[in-house]
Amino acid sequence: MQAIATRRSLLEECNGKVMDVLKMMVRPEFLNRIDEVIMFDPLTQNDIRDILHIQMDQLKGRLAEDGVAIDFTKAFEDHMVQAGYDPAYGARPVKRVMQRELVNLLAKAILSGTVHKDSVIEVDAVAGEIVLRDRKS
Repeated sequence: MQAIATRRSLLEECNGKVMDVLKMMVRPEFLNRIDEVIMFDPLTQNDIRDILHIQMDQLKGRLAEDGVAIDFTKAFEDHMVQAGYDPAYGARPVKRVMQRELVNLLAKAILSGTVHKDSVIEVDAVAGEIVLRDRKS
């Protein structure tokens, strides 16, 4: 119970400091439109890994509709969590990294014919680079 009370008082203190900064930086007519400031705990790397799993499952589903199977190595997951972790920005960085490093790479591979219907792709990370391997070959 003591930890909860301490945490609550820290959040209230932070909330007060945020409001003080807002009062200095934002015009009163805009500030008057803010009903409430909500403080969130920063995401942990485990939270980012869970979010990454959701994104990987969504990508698996989209590719499965086109007859492409995809699997991910632990090295890929570790790379994505490391590259996409920024406690100040939440889950957005991991989504951007996923788009930039994997989805764009997959799109190029599909357009070039390297990945096609009935492909079974393994996604790995080697020396900080995303690598696609066709496991059917």
